[in-house]
Amino acid sequence: MLASGYLTPAVAEVLAEFRREYGADARLWLRDGRGSWLAFDGSGPGAPGTPPALGDGALPVPTGDDTEARLALADATAEQQAAARFLAHMLERVLRHDRELRAFSREITERYEEITLLYSISEILGATLSLEQAAGTILSEVVGTLGARRAALWVYLPERHRLELAAGVAGEDLRPYVDVDDRTSVTAEVFRERRPVLLEPGEEFPRGEHPSAGAQRGSFLSVPVSYTPPEGESRTVGVISLIGRTSGEPFSAGDLKLVSAIASQIGSAVENSRLVAESVQRERLEREMELAHDLQLKLLPSTRPFRGYAEVAARCAPANSVGGDFYHLFRLPGGRLGVVIGDVSSHGFSAALIMALTMSAVAIHASEGDAPPEVLRRVHRALIDELETTEMYMTLFYGVIDPAAGTLSYANAGHAYAFRVRADGSSERLGATNPPLGIIDLDAYGEAATAWEAGRDVLFLFTDGLSDALGLGEVEGERRLLDEVVRHHDAPVEQTLRRLFALPRAGDSPADDRTAVLVRR
Repeated sequence: MLASGYLTPAVAEVLAEFRREYGADARLWLRDGRGSWLAFDGSGPGAPGTPPALGDGALPVPTGDDTEARLALADATAEQQAAARFLAHMLERVLRHDRELRAFSREITERYEEITLLYSISEILGATLSLEQAAGTILSEVVGTLGARRAALWVYLPERHRLELAAGVAGEDLRPYVDVDDRTSVTAEVFRERRPVLLEPGEEFPRGEHPSAGAQRGSFLSVPVSYTPPEGESRTVGVISLIGRTSGEPFSAGDLKLVSAIASQIGSAVENSRLVAESVQRERLEREMELAHDLQLKLLPSTRPFRGYAEVAARCAPANSVGGDFYHLFRLPGGRLGVVIGDVSSHGFSAALIMALTMSAVAIHASEGDAPPEVLRRVHRALIDELETTEMYMTLFYGVIDPAAGTLSYANAGHAYAFRVRADGSSERLGATNPPLGIIDLDAYGEAATAWEAGRDVLFLFTDGLSDALGLGEVEGERRLLDEVVRHHDAPVEQTLRRLFALPRAGDSPADDRTAVLVRR
């Protein structure tokens, strides 16, 4: 009170007016909470001293706070004493106004600091997309404004179902994470119940039947960090806690309100950080998928090296970035041509891995000139562990065209979509000689052969994804593709392939890899 810039001139003016009106000197004695007395007269504050006792020339002046005030008149007449009582009443009002002004000024100062803090946090969050970078700065600002000794910000990780420490101030002994189901943790309780906890020094948080950690050594304030989306219900995404104050005072309801406002800002930042992380992860995954797609397609052989040797057209269109369909082509001794098509019973990375392993195994054994059934047997032996581990199976067709002998010999492990299309427009299904690979391990694989009219017959191989995409059903879809090949039997196989992939696709057809191979030799 004694430092108030408003009190000194107001009291001096009132006392000076009293002296002019009644011709008597009056002094106002004020004692602060430390016990020091200071006298005010018409010219302002004087030196410290000791006031007259109450009833001995001094009147009490109520102040309404922890200070004491007395109005003293020396050798006052009865009229002056009567006027002094009115003066004491006036001084009481002056002191009351001074007290209200100081309280108002203190409130304005506190609110200004809080507004400044909220604005500062907004700037911090707006200047960075990384919560990890902003969290420590935010906590330091909160600690500085509220005078907390320690602070911690916990962020909820749904995939681990726990709160992980995002930032801490003077909290070297803080745990790196808190299990959400921990019944002994105040932080976990605040998160679960979505209610703040405010404890005064010496107060103990009730934990029911669970062990207690004892009373708080200092004031404690913990507030849930929530995020409310534009549409949908609010959800808790973390907890902010303050432990102890440098002043020794407890945290107040006003502090709770301020930290709750800060928690709301942090909640939005946590959600933004999560969305940014998901976006970055999604973009990274898309880039990796694109790379995997390009790499997988590069594993498939180009038809260019076969120009002048055979007329070949082939295409593979994975349903996802990567898939389980594949084909392969081989130049074999004696002017022969080896053709492979396969379909793994799934798509995605697992199917792509099996596809890559199969192509490698087929290339090794087919290039050695092994007969089709022996190639299938050796490929199956090479892949059986991976097929069993992934619980996948695979259909595989391997045929060898020998124009000089006029034959097409083949081994077919359950691949239903293999045809020989003759020059007269008739077609022959090249049926399965063995079950799909991954179903049963055989000691010997079957083989079949059919006549081949060199330069006129067409080998037509495809996977079920191509026929299913037409939305006509299994039988009709297959017939539609076969009719297209028969109708354009004499056309270049590359044109026929383009027609097959240009056929109208059903909008509700299941997504599957689409592959086709056409060969005239």
